[in-house]
This record gives sequence, C-alpha cells and structure tokens, in this order.
Amino acid sequence: MTVPRMHADEVETSVVLVRRLLAAQFPRWADLPITPVRSAGTDNAIYRLGIELVVRLPRIGWAVAQVEKEHLWLPRLAPLLPLAVPVPLAQGTPGEGYPSPWAVHRWLEGESAVEAHIPDLCQAARDLAEFVRALQQVATTGAPPATEHNLRGVSLGTREASVRAAIASLHGLIDTDTATAAWEVALAVPEWDRPPVWFHGDLLPGNVLVQRGRPSAVIDFGGLGVGDPACDLMIAWSLFSGESRDVFRASLGVDDATWARGRGHALAQALVFVPYYLKTNPVGVRAARRAIEEVLADHRRGG
Repeated sequence: MTVPRMHADEVETSVVLVRRLLAAQFPRWADLPITPVRSAGTDNAIYRLGIELVVRLPRIGWAVAQVEKEHLWLPRLAPLLPLAVPVPLAQGTPGEGYPSPWAVHRWLEGESAVEAHIPDLCQAARDLAEFVRALQQVATTGAPPATEHNLRGVSLGTREASVRAAIASLHGLIDTDTATAAWEVALAVPEWDRPPVWFHGDLLPGNVLVQRGRPSAVIDFGGLGVGDPACDLMIAWSLFSGESRDVFRASLGVDDATWARGRGHALAQALVFVPYYLKTNPVGVRAARRAIEEVLADHRRGG
C-alpha cells in the first residue's frame, strides 16, 4: 500500500519500503504493524508504526534537509514549549532504493485542527498564542537562520513572483483584483527590524493537533528557523476569525506592522498552495481557500 502522491516528481514510498528500511537499519521495530497515514501534509509520507511510533519519509527534494534539523532542534525545544511537539527517536539513512534520510518519531495523539471540533476558538487562540510566545523567547544561539529557500521568516518580497503567478492562475476561482490589492498592501509594510526570533514556519491548522477540544500539539517543524516571526501569524486567518482572531492578536501583543506582514504571509501561502495542489490535496486546498477568503474579507474591511 502506498501514500497518495502530491508532487509530480516525488519519491514513491510504500509499506513494503518502510518494512525493508526498518529491517535493514532498525530491526527492533521491523515486526511492528505499519499503516499509511492519510494526511494533508505535503512534505513527508507518514506511516504509523505500531501504536507509539511514526515513520516520516521526505516526499520531495526540498524536504530532505528537514530531517536533520528536526532531529537536532526538537529535543532542545520540546521542554521549553507549552504544547507537545514531535520527539525524534531515530534518524535513518538512504537505502533499499530510497534516496534520502528519514526519521522515526514518537506518535502524537490528536486530530488535525482542519477537521477537529474546537468548541472554544477563543481559548484555542490563547493556547496557540502562548505556544508562539514561548517559542519566540527561546535563545537563538546556533539556530538555523531564515533563508530565501525556506520563504518563511524573510521578506515577503521573496514571494513576489510566485504570488503574482498564482493570482493569475486563479482567475475565475477567487477575487483576483482584491487578492492583488491585498498583496500590494502587504508588500508595502515595513520590514522586521529587530533581532531574529524563533518561528515554526508552517503554523497552519493541519499542523495543530487537537484533543478534548483544545490544541494539544504542534507538528511538522520542517520550516523551523529564526527571523521575522510574522509567518507564525498565518494561523490567525487559517483557523480563527472575528473575536477569536482578536483574542489571538491581543494575547500575542503584536504590533501593526508585524500583524500586516502576517496577513501577507497567510495570503501568499494560500495563494501559492491552491493551484499547485488543486488536484492532489483537497483537504489542504479547502483550508487554503478558506484562508484566502478570510484575508480578502479583512482587506475589504480595511483591517
């Protein structure tokens, strides 16, 4: 059994491949049941291993370097954060026809916030704001810097070409005139001019796990780095709205410029996501289109 493909040039994985990799490199786990996990995540193929473990294999070249970064930094960050984060247990090497490093993590229980019922979004906003604040307060010595390759934690201008192309491709699917206007407003916002701080880089509903109606964990730290934290405000438009969005902002104490850049990051991520994954990732596309509409509505209100 294989995980459905999301990229034209992604590396194919399967239960058989995972079993062979485990037998060759981590035989203590080789006899555990292996189950593909359906996920809207785009960078890694996910296989549950037994009850307590999960195998993550990069699907695509740009995700390969994430394995080492998560293996190095997540154990250091985990004790300092108020929500659970993945615990790397082992790092595999290329083999059995699979070309990249891969990882075994501890399985985290919970339902994706894309589909989970969250009865009190204002409380969820406070929970996630606490997580973001705690992450930003961690010392940055030796931390991976934001890069233009990652496109998070850096200037919105690095996304100009891809965003303009996405808007053009979405003509007839969204209000492209308002999207263009909102994007141009975001580009005009002053840049981050303070010392770099930690950011998750992909803080979206699909990377938030929910238990008993509240956020319990944040996963997928492949975009982790230090730089402008505005990218971690994307969740304000992809999960929250109205009062809960206001609570999120107030709980973080975000200045106007950072908030506006965060809205620009939310728009850029969603605009680029939709045309790329339109036929391969319906859950992710639905979430991205919701974020676009929230940003455009905010723009129309002059927010």
